[in-house]
Amino acid sequence: MKKEPGKSYLELVEACDRFPYDEQPDFYKLYLPQDTRPHGMMRPEIVKRMPWSSAFSVDHAKTTVQLVVSDDTDLEKSCVSAFDTIVSDAIDNDLFEILHRRHSEPYRIVGANYFCHVERFSHALFGIVARGAHMTAYVQTSEGIKIWVPRRSRKLFTYPGKLDSTVAGGVKASDDPVQCITAEAMEEASIPGNMVAERLRSVGTLTYITMYDSPSGREKDLISPEILYLYDMELPADFELKPNDDEVEQFYLMSVDEVKQALANEEFKTNSAAVMVDFFVRHGVITQENEASYVELISRMHRRLPLAVVANC
Repeated sequence: MKKEPGKSYLELVEACDRFPYDEQPDFYKLYLPQDTRPHGMMRPEIVKRMPWSSAFSVDHAKTTVQLVVSDDTDLEKSCVSAFDTIVSDAIDNDLFEILHRRHSEPYRIVGANYFCHVERFSHALFGIVARGAHMTAYVQTSEGIKIWVPRRSRKLFTYPGKLDSTVAGGVKASDDPVQCITAEAMEEASIPGNMVAERLRSVGTLTYITMYDSPSGREKDLISPEILYLYDMELPADFELKPNDDEVEQFYLMSVDEVKQALANEEFKTNSAAVMVDFFVRHGVITQENEASYVELISRMHRRLPLAVVANC
């Protein structure tokens, strides 16, 4: 089955990695104590609206935001407290739609030299690197490889009704990516932990910078640098995935041609489409011989992020 006209693989990846390569807008860079490397990129209008406390020094001439703590004996506690204070103030005063007027789970600040985190909903306000984990489950059949694809609940706040990676989730501050996948596998797809431990295979990462608006457009072009940790899992042909929470409507066991068509029709959640393209590259479905944009396609899925991603201590 030939992929019908629609979005190309490169266009699907570009929809995920949307930050302009050759432009450096006047973003404010966010710095942590005792670290000369930036950990976030903030839009000027967000900097102006943020209810900064005395723990932050904003330099409009240099377009920087520096977190300054008076007690450097416990940097972890001081930094978390400083971010919690301003995020709570923003929630209480409904300053940003993206916060949904409620608190959310903690996200680790990637690359920090000490354990530091911000609330999940606020990470794009600060332009801090987010961590996600995506797993693609598949089976080998006499007809070729088939992929388990879920449809997101139509009641979800983001991407309702879209197709998704088999199992996926944001990585909480206290977890590593495997812990994330293990928990989500049972919650979303009824895959037991012992099966995950036996069959899960780490296959790399995607790195990109996406940009998006809040639902009403109150905040525009929010910056979200992201690292997706990728996993594959080959499942027995007789093992059926079933939703185990209210986030997944149903699962489909789809052929490669069916997935190709769904991608072309933009039926997948944006970053999950990029994950599926990467799966096709790794499994030889997309090759140099059949894809004119092969090299650029791979480059766009592995952007070098302009922020700290590993500790330097």
